[in-house]
Amino acid sequence: MEEAAVHRKSGVRERTDEEIAEAVEALLADMSLEEKVGQMCQCQASNFSFGHAVESDPPEKLIAEGRAGSVLGAFDITRVFELQRIAVEQSPHGIPLLFHADVIHGSQTIFPIPLAWSSSWDMEAIQEACAIAAKEASASGTIFNHGPMIDITRDARWGRVSEGAGEDPFLGALIATAQVAGYQGASLHNEETLVACLKHFIAYGAAEAGRDYNSVDISEGTLRNVYLPPFKAALEAGAGSVMNAFNIYQGVPVAANMFILKELLRKELGFDGILISDYGSVDEIRIHGHAKDTKEAALKAVHATMDIEMVTRAFDHLPALVKEGKVSERQIDDAVRRILYVKYKTGIMDDPYRYIRPEKEIEYHFNEAHLQASLELARKSAVLLKNNGVLPLAKDTGKIALIGPFADSKDLLGPWQFSRYGHETVTLYEGLLEKGIPAERLLYAQGSGVNKAIDGGIEAAIMQAREADIVVLALGESSDMSGEAASRMDVIIPEAQQRLAEAVIAEGKPTVLVLTNGRPLVLDWYDRHVDAILETWFLGSQAGHAIADVLTGDYNPSGKLTMSFPARIGQVPVYYNSFNTGRPVTDTNGKDKFISKYLDGPNDPLYPFGYGLSYTTFDISDITLDRREMTADDTITVTVNVTNTGGVSGEETVQMYIQDCCGSIVRPVKELKGFRKVWLEPGESREVTFTIKVEQLTFWSPASGYAAEPGTFKVYIGSSSRDLSDGLEFELLDELNHNGEELN
Repeated sequence: MEEAAVHRKSGVRERTDEEIAEAVEALLADMSLEEKVGQMCQCQASNFSFGHAVESDPPEKLIAEGRAGSVLGAFDITRVFELQRIAVEQSPHGIPLLFHADVIHGSQTIFPIPLAWSSSWDMEAIQEACAIAAKEASASGTIFNHGPMIDITRDARWGRVSEGAGEDPFLGALIATAQVAGYQGASLHNEETLVACLKHFIAYGAAEAGRDYNSVDISEGTLRNVYLPPFKAALEAGAGSVMNAFNIYQGVPVAANMFILKELLRKELGFDGILISDYGSVDEIRIHGHAKDTKEAALKAVHATMDIEMVTRAFDHLPALVKEGKVSERQIDDAVRRILYVKYKTGIMDDPYRYIRPEKEIEYHFNEAHLQASLELARKSAVLLKNNGVLPLAKDTGKIALIGPFADSKDLLGPWQFSRYGHETVTLYEGLLEKGIPAERLLYAQGSGVNKAIDGGIEAAIMQAREADIVVLALGESSDMSGEAASRMDVIIPEAQQRLAEAVIAEGKPTVLVLTNGRPLVLDWYDRHVDAILETWFLGSQAGHAIADVLTGDYNPSGKLTMSFPARIGQVPVYYNSFNTGRPVTDTNGKDKFISKYLDGPNDPLYPFGYGLSYTTFDISDITLDRREMTADDTITVTVNVTNTGGVSGEETVQMYIQDCCGSIVRPVKELKGFRKVWLEPGESREVTFTIKVEQLTFWSPASGYAAEPGTFKVYIGSSSRDLSDGLEFELLDELNHNGEELN
């Protein structure tokens, strides 16, 4: 790779937008129609496929002929250099390629999966994780990220919940903004940043029955009030690209949906960046039954303002469609302008090899500072779901039986990662040994596989449990049970592990359940039968160290769930910000029949959004509002006192929820509208304040669009969406009525 360094240029300055526009127009004027369309096509770097096989010429041929403007999945820096050199030296006009990859939760240093890192509620740490991922990926030639995924997700059956921030649009918007800031940094001209691509626009997380690629049927109100806020926030943060969702909206595949892509995304939200199709989704317009053939699919995608077709070759029909007058060359020019703008903005038009930096691979990949950042975020991402006092493990605890398929497994990275350092993942067993627990006190038995029994496995586990003073059961899902194309009907711990757990727990020893998984699971049996439950998700490269830190009390857990855990599978989808219904369950009518409830179980989740325990306890009290009436120009200040009433220092995430008591359309029972993280020593108290502005009261309705409606609201403060204070009322005044003027 010394040759790449020879080709790199120094002192390349960042062009202004005016200079870029001038250069783009000059280049467009010199390009043929076919050459322009080539920029709108993406090819794979190899024959590897993320779905069905794609019929296409080899990438070398496509690039040399100018029939591909970007490449997906060139994970090896040598391959990046090979293909970029073909583009620069052989293709018409020598236009460099954009190299795309899915960098979801780390490049070589792997961080917790996004559902896990969202549980930290720590925007700075999430932004840092994305910035580190960008440094590592860009050193290997990647320029364009297929992330972050910012879909709101309410159904635990959907495997891709692992890639998102959970069920809440307010928190999801903050996390989306942090991720864009991390990946893109202050300038895309910096070769240590990535173009952020927001996916999947829009409502992919609402797939029916939690089945990947399935249909979506939601109202425009749900679209705008639930699924749109993270995208809106991330676009305002400057995200350079958007990827369409696979699903339909109002019967039209999103890849061809004029309302979603052209009217909402482009015109209303003002997005003028690159719109890229998801893998194969242009051709899937035909498979959905919305286009008679691939040619018509390409026509509809371009009319919806699609710029780049990922991998498939429907856009090969575009020159013919232009000549037939069905697509205008201006539409093609608009798409290519957006693509070329990014190529100039990232600097590759002036220095095509600037991202190919093998010396930075050596410096950045899996380095100590990055591993430390991964460890710190992993600690913050673990959520303590139950504890009757057995945790933290005392330093002088006797023998510990560490049992289960994840007791000494390196499968702790989760889906959507391509690290070459997976073999260096720290296991839970290794993490506990590093804590100074001697091997003779750390008894180990795998017990079972993830999905299959092991001959003699349960018997060996029972023998270890009998010898131990406390049992740590390490159970969960393998990485391939979460992520894309990994939907599950029953979100339970697999049967082989359940049998292992039943046998071990029957020995009567204090038992801690440590979970490795990418989604909320049904844990009602475990909640009744074990002494403590620690949700660790897939915590990444340093997972074993992070889990050991929490188990031994060297780190006091502070994570809070961003997705509700169902009590039973039949509740799914279950989420905190639901509607009241006309016959709600209350504290007094639970035994009545003709109300909105199940005959055979509760309505409420086992563990709700915002929930998470600590090794200390907190008291939230003395909640006051500085005023009980406000106009659109006013601010209400909410003050609350938080006290650490336990024996160790710890961090509480104090949460503020607001209820709009009566609206022109029905409003949720409560919505997160603010939170504060506060660190307190034992016995320490601190005053925490929140502000309420009209923006937090605004929602979309068919009649009024985005508006805050005058009326009564309630504010709740607490430690989770369930553990809240009584609501304090305040009034948003009708300003005309408030000023004594007659309303029309």
